[in-house]
Amino acid sequence: MWLQEIWRYPVKSMRGESLASVELTQQGVAGDRIVLVRNQAGRTVTARSKPALLGHHATLGPDGEPKVDGRDWRSSEVAVDVEAAAGQGARLVSSDPENRFDILPLLVATGGMLAAVGYDRRRFRPNLVIAGVPGLSERAWEGGVLRIGEAVIGIEDLRSRCIMTTYDPDTLEQDLHVLTRVQEEFGGRLGLNCYVAAPGPVAVGDAVEFVPPR
Repeated sequence: MWLQEIWRYPVKSMRGESLASVELTQQGVAGDRIVLVRNQAGRTVTARSKPALLGHHATLGPDGEPKVDGRDWRSSEVAVDVEAAAGQGARLVSSDPENRFDILPLLVATGGMLAAVGYDRRRFRPNLVIAGVPGLSERAWEGGVLRIGEAVIGIEDLRSRCIMTTYDPDTLEQDLHVLTRVQEEFGGRLGLNCYVAAPGPVAVGDAVEFVPPR
């Protein structure tokens, strides 16, 4: 098995960026979801309720600060776009520990699972994609660990999927059949909720070892 893809989402619920290498930290992929959207009431807003957020592309600049569609995330132009996507009074803020991740800091998917489901992998927003995994083998990985060089990734459980999977990552057109099929054929769960047990650098092409639970 090997690491096929690395994805980072500097702004929660916006499109992410594909990377050749990254540092895995206790908080997951370095620079992942370090900014999020808050509404007027101070609540976190995601693409589950405001899918237009998925139409904006977030990257991490060389200074370690997010950019939205190539612009500084604090700019007035970005502020206008965020309000248009998420509602009046919505704004970007630095993430806090309680709201940075929906579940765990890392979402791992496998090539076998993505081939089985057959949809654009971006719908499932993985951080890491592992190649060389036959079929739905990942479904038996709960409780095990993945070793990638110095990095050790603990596998908690399968990820329950939500309405965000129904939006085309390019056109934002909604297809509810995607989630219906995930529920009917895969029990509503695809991909793995994971955490970083030991930090370290990882790069596309690195060998991956699965260690089953004892």
